[in-house]
Amino acid sequence: MPKDFLKGVRDRYDVVVIGSGLAGLTAANTLARAGYSVLLLEHHYQLGGMATWFKRRHGHIFDISLHGFPYGMVKSCRKYWTQEIADSIVQLKGIRFENPQFSLWTTFNREDFTRILTERFGIPRETVVAFFDAARRMNFYDDQHTTTREFFEQFFPGRDDVVRLLMEPITYANGSSLEDPAITYGIVFSNFMSKGVFTFRGGTDQLIRLMRAEMERNGVEIRIRSLVERIEVDAQRRVRAVWANGRRIACRAVVSNANLKQTILELVGEQHLDRDFVDETRAVRLNSSSCQVYIALKPGDGFDYVGDLLFHSEHRGFDFDAMLSRNISSRTFSFYYPDIRPGSDRYLIVSSTNARYEDWAHLSPEEYRRSKQDLIDTTLDCLEQYVPDIRRRADHVEASTPCTFQRYTRHWRGASFGTKFEGLKVSKELPQQVPGLFHAGSVGIIMSGWLGAVNYGVIVANEVDKYLTPAPVRV
Repeated sequence: MPKDFLKGVRDRYDVVVIGSGLAGLTAANTLARAGYSVLLLEHHYQLGGMATWFKRRHGHIFDISLHGFPYGMVKSCRKYWTQEIADSIVQLKGIRFENPQFSLWTTFNREDFTRILTERFGIPRETVVAFFDAARRMNFYDDQHTTTREFFEQFFPGRDDVVRLLMEPITYANGSSLEDPAITYGIVFSNFMSKGVFTFRGGTDQLIRLMRAEMERNGVEIRIRSLVERIEVDAQRRVRAVWANGRRIACRAVVSNANLKQTILELVGEQHLDRDFVDETRAVRLNSSSCQVYIALKPGDGFDYVGDLLFHSEHRGFDFDAMLSRNISSRTFSFYYPDIRPGSDRYLIVSSTNARYEDWAHLSPEEYRRSKQDLIDTTLDCLEQYVPDIRRRADHVEASTPCTFQRYTRHWRGASFGTKFEGLKVSKELPQQVPGLFHAGSVGIIMSGWLGAVNYGVIVANEVDKYLTPAPVRV
């Protein structure tokens, strides 16, 4: 008999959380702390969503996500998770750019960027200060019509080298382009600029282990290999249950950490929604996805310090279409040294490139195999400049594509960075369409990334709490 992964699960919970990305995990933990009965369902065999890992022979452990997030993650993890998790967040000191226009290292904070922009790029200090101040003032309620391109032109007209310095890392962090609303850039950039770029010492496997332990202490019921097939609503459109692995589990509320469009159009179904809302949902653009190449050196081998994050490009200027092209001209290398995983002696490298799903999804099996091999070969050719003789020294190399991310996360089109900006409005308005149904995930760019996911999970958990605990009637 196949294993029953829902064995022992109760027939009813206060809240069912669908998906275990950082937003789903945080929402589940926050609601359990508040005293609600919470069931977390994850279709994969391990938790984490895009913040996860995999193991290969000879003890290699690869983190999936680009290892960089803002300092705000420390505060959020301390407040909504544990002090132990917060204490494991450490700064990456070596952020490196290598391209035809400039070669430089930075600690990636406002002070160092101010120095670089004034000394290396010749921008007047008052212009740099005004730019940083304008970005920091941005918030969700600001004008949403000014594009990032127009924002840059206000301060650095005609300076594609400056745009590249300021824009390239953010594109790799959340898939944003120059045509997206300026506030989506300003908010994310200001978060990073506060104190630099940070990572989790111990790897995502240790992070998720600690998060799982904390959830279990707070009473969250966690089940893996449990695929939610649909969300059941009644004649008044209110949430009544979820169906997972063919079983009905009643609940008062659902938090979906699945892809936004998938949640609405598949799990609920447009027959339960207003036509205008369905049309608005269909119009939401999915963000770009990613290709990654994972490289592990042979046990006992290593390399000199070449930085923590390296933005490499052969292209002149910031060109979003070129960054998505199958003819890769830009890569971000994440270098993992033994001190990132205490107790390990392994050196690993993960190369990330932005990608289009349609460039991979329609290939024949043989074309797909050849394309992945070409991705690996060209990545190793590029990496040779920084880690000599990498082919001989590599113990394991493999690649992932948007199709890989779609398979393991079930996100439509393998959208690594969720939706474009308009997805945030749809996500926030979902409970008005289906009372008791909430969405927490990577939407609207400003909610993308590790910090955004955690904070959005908290925001949505608070909305669920208000829904489940109506204000008392005054007499």
